[in-house]
Amino acid sequence: MTIYLDNAASTQPSPEAIEAMVSAMREHFANSSSLHGLGAAAARVLAKAREEVAALIHAAPEEIVFTGSGTEANALGVVGAARASRLRHLVVSAIEHAAVFNSARLLAEEGWQVDTVSPESNGCVTVDAVLAAVKPETSVVAIMLVNNEIGTLQPVADIARALRALGRKIHFHVDAVQFAGLEPLDVRTKGADSIAISAHKLHGPKGIGALWLRKGKRLAPLYGGGGQERNLRSGTENLPAAVGFGVAAAQARKDTQASARVRELRDQLETLIFAAVPQARPAVPLPAPRAPHIASILLPGFPAEPILHALEARGVFASEGAACSSHAREQSRVQLALGIAPTTGVLRFSLSRLTTANDVEQAARALAQSIAEVAKVVNRVVNPDR
Repeated sequence: MTIYLDNAASTQPSPEAIEAMVSAMREHFANSSSLHGLGAAAARVLAKAREEVAALIHAAPEEIVFTGSGTEANALGVVGAARASRLRHLVVSAIEHAAVFNSARLLAEEGWQVDTVSPESNGCVTVDAVLAAVKPETSVVAIMLVNNEIGTLQPVADIARALRALGRKIHFHVDAVQFAGLEPLDVRTKGADSIAISAHKLHGPKGIGALWLRKGKRLAPLYGGGGQERNLRSGTENLPAAVGFGVAAAQARKDTQASARVRELRDQLETLIFAAVPQARPAVPLPAPRAPHIASILLPGFPAEPILHALEARGVFASEGAACSSHAREQSRVQLALGIAPTTGVLRFSLSRLTTANDVEQAARALAQSIAEVAKVVNRVVNPDR
């Protein structure tokens, strides 16, 4: 039995995306920048993939910049916008993904000032808190759409409207990596200047992301080169990955019921867990504004790592917070920002379009068994004579 509930870390590529990628490697191996016929054919395939990714988020194809990952898309949106401005102050939330948070840290090392905005107890930042951090010298504000650890939705459209009302040229960047492909995303309604997405979060391949850049907005490239991707991301395009991204984007766009279906399963999983595990509670008070696919569970007094190993022994694969930082021993920034005690284990179960009702039932049962198993071990350590 294998029940994969770590989809916020990476999803399983669809068979159609894999097949399209293999076909692209076999048939369209030429450089899409070459002027001969094979190059032109590759360029047409790349253009089709760009159109599909653009359609997923209701953008124009010429607004899409392919990158090597969602991390690079975020870095280009934040660092590129900051370096293109004469103003040297940034605002980010305290719960941003490392792709954004560490991009801001990099700029701080280069002399930019950075202010962070803490979330409320519900895991969301407020418009007022963001505006309070803005200064006359602010060039970039970066707020994620969905937190990757706890799944909370941030009010980015409201923040965008408030920033526009200031009447200043502040670049507003949004990390939508945990949103695009599961929830309908229309860039025209979010008010952002740039939005980052990633293929491997929506059943496409790893190694490719995209940045949507509003027309008329200017970024400084992260490095020099041959000038591909509108002079913003030089390097020969990863055509097979782009093709896989395009196919996955088209499939996500056509599955209009995915969000409701996944949300129902997520709610069912939480209900089963809270009924079977009295110690468990949600990471944020419910109901909170959340994306449909992430369930973040607190287990006071229980370390997360042994529970995850016990789950894996039962065929259930979940994670502790963000996979990109799960090897770090220190508590995550998100947990610290929410005031979660270090002695509290945090488990993240994240679903996808492939998750079934049987998966969540088996996972809840396995969690109860795993906690009981770990509790026995902990009790033997604490009370060795019993």
